[in-house]
Amino acid sequence: MNKNLKNFGLGVLGGIIPLGVYLSVSMFSGTHGSTSERILADNQYIRKANYTETAPLVPDFVDASENSVQSVVHVTTKVVRTQVQRDPFFEFFYGPGAGGREFKQYGSGSGSGVIVSQDGYIVTNNHVIAEASEIEVILNDNSKYTAKIIGTDPSTDLAVIKIDAKNLRPMIIGNSDDLKIGEWVLAVGNPFNLTNTVTAGIVSAKARNINIIDKNNQNIPIESFIQTDAAVNPGNSGGALVNTRGELVGINTAIASQTGSYTGYSFAIPANLMVKVMSDLIDFGIVQRGFLGVQISDISQELKEKENLKTTRGVYVGTVTDGGGAEKAGIKNGDVITKINGKDVTSVAALQEEIGKKRPGDKVAVTILNSRGEEQVKEVVLRNSKGDTKLVDKEILSKSYALGATFEPLSDKELKEYNTTYGVKISSLSPGKLKSLGLEEGMIITKINETPVKSVEQLTAELNKKSGGVLLEITGKNGRKDYVGFGL
Repeated sequence: MNKNLKNFGLGVLGGIIPLGVYLSVSMFSGTHGSTSERILADNQYIRKANYTETAPLVPDFVDASENSVQSVVHVTTKVVRTQVQRDPFFEFFYGPGAGGREFKQYGSGSGSGVIVSQDGYIVTNNHVIAEASEIEVILNDNSKYTAKIIGTDPSTDLAVIKIDAKNLRPMIIGNSDDLKIGEWVLAVGNPFNLTNTVTAGIVSAKARNINIIDKNNQNIPIESFIQTDAAVNPGNSGGALVNTRGELVGINTAIASQTGSYTGYSFAIPANLMVKVMSDLIDFGIVQRGFLGVQISDISQELKEKENLKTTRGVYVGTVTDGGGAEKAGIKNGDVITKINGKDVTSVAALQEEIGKKRPGDKVAVTILNSRGEEQVKEVVLRNSKGDTKLVDKEILSKSYALGATFEPLSDKELKEYNTTYGVKISSLSPGKLKSLGLEEGMIITKINETPVKSVEQLTAELNKKSGGVLLEITGKNGRKDYVGFGL
């Protein structure tokens, strides 16, 4: 009996001791939760998670994939570079260009494209078809078509090509502005010549500038990429970035890689910017680009302190172009642009994207913070690179455009500099016959088929003929004459 009482007493004691410890800790802490729970409950500066018992459903990519592959095409190209080796002996007796020997170099490439109309218009990357002498498009049903170039825009790395087909299945175009970071997207294309390939990822960032588009006097890069972690490899260029509803939200363009293959980062041109460029190329053959008339930069902490700025949000106006739209609207050096048409712009890339969607003559509401920190809204009329608000007429353009090149008359200074009384200059060059032959911007064309070139219209009329042989006398930037022969 005593032994049983003793055991009972030890049992009670064994229960009392932990109970006492628990009560004392609870009384001391003022809560029955753990220390971490108590800190979360009491600390007003900590943002608490709101857990639910139901986990989010994994998105279904099946419908989006099946719809997208019907509208994504495989683009293959053939590149032929032609060089003419001059024969001074024959030229001495028979004249310039006589006895020349023609050498050809052959190459090929591939990429992807997106059908945007039932009658055969296709959007792809400029770098996919650059320098191509032949373009072939393979549809999802394996039918093949020869494509022609409608227009290119090196500034955004976009191009429009067309095939002679009807009742195609164009992709539905979504609103890329509505994309959210973390949203699921699919990359559809033809990597490594593997047709109809779909990969999935999320939107990692927006308005990303990675400095991949070449800069020159005729090319002002506009980079505002959607960054994703969907697997994109060589051959995906020009393909579709789609959301889970199967809507086109971007054109896959580049990867960040030291190996040339996918390593976790891929970039796409936003669909809203693509639509504007595509429409211009189809309607005019060139992009009608509007400019604010400012030189801008991102705002770093160092720039903020140096210029005594009130914010790091927005873009800093370093210089206002004389006679440009910004100057006429009252924007000044040192202002900070924070919004375009009410939409926040937090980087140069974001601002370029918004302005890139507009044409010369369009009005935009530009919100600025001036040097006193006052917010103002300025209405700016966009102008083209020549300071004009009018659109370039397609008929006028056709008179100065041929085989992928735009020409302009020589100035009096250039005529004197090249010691000639005739000739025209290549002012811009996009993918086409002349670029594939190795011609460059700034070259002077003085003769065509031994006839002096005295006007732009004379040259383009000859080059736009359907067939025949052509011999061009060309003066390079170094003043050296050369000859290029080819067939139309």
